[in-house]
Amino acid sequence: MTLEAGIHKFGPDSATLAIRTKRGGAAAKAGHDLLVHVTSWQATLQLGATPAESSLSLDADGSSLRVQEGTGGLQSLGEDDKASIRTTIDDEVLKRTDVKFRSSEVESVDGRIKLQGELELMGVAHPISFELTDDGGRLAGSATVTQSMWGIKPYSALFGALKVLDDVEVSIDAPLPAR
Repeated sequence: MTLEAGIHKFGPDSATLAIRTKRGGAAAKAGHDLLVHVTSWQATLQLGATPAESSLSLDADGSSLRVQEGTGGLQSLGEDDKASIRTTIDDEVLKRTDVKFRSSEVESVDGRIKLQGELELMGVAHPISFELTDDGGRLAGSATVTQSMWGIKPYSALFGALKVLDDVEVSIDAPLPAR
């Protein structure tokens, strides 16, 4: 199944927008790689007959990130830990600012949608490109976001011995609408 021309809307009720972090530093064994879901967001994909008639916009509430799981680490990640991470994201990382993506170029070819545009984080916009694919009836794709390019200092603890790596992976997974 491929995505047909028209307007397609996505959000947390019909799709998953996720962030995966990795840990580093001398004390990396103590930390966790995180899977975080964005719980308040909306995206509109318009596929037209030509690339000029196509666009993608995404708006996400930067204070809606919720830790789903933490892998690795010396101890399992508990609910108190998840709440503490949420507070850190809200107060120190994204500072409750919204996240926006606006496409400048959209090309649909053979079940793939190639996108270029600007990602705005913390009021700073930079170009980014990524690809969405029809993965067995699901629209899926990911992009690597280097936090420091947007002025975000990756989280660190224990005097820098434990840190979140600068590159995080942002992904989307959405079922394609039935024909």
